[in-house]
Amino acid sequence: MNPRLKKLLGTLAMLVFLFLYVVAALAVADHLPAHWAIQLAYYVVVGTAWGLPLIPLMKWMNR
Repeated sequence: MNPRLKKLLGTLAMLVFLFLYVVAALAVADHLPAHWAIQLAYYVVVGTAWGLPLIPLMKWMNR
């Protein structure tokens, strides 16, 4: 496959994934208790965990 096409498809897939990830993260956040420590821990985990599922996609794009 053409490298430019792979990068275009990968970029579009990343944008779709990130949009759906944010929507899901906010939907779950609505059901959290109102305690600041719980919310802080949730947003720290969710804010850093989004990159893990994208690693295989980025490797595929750069092959």
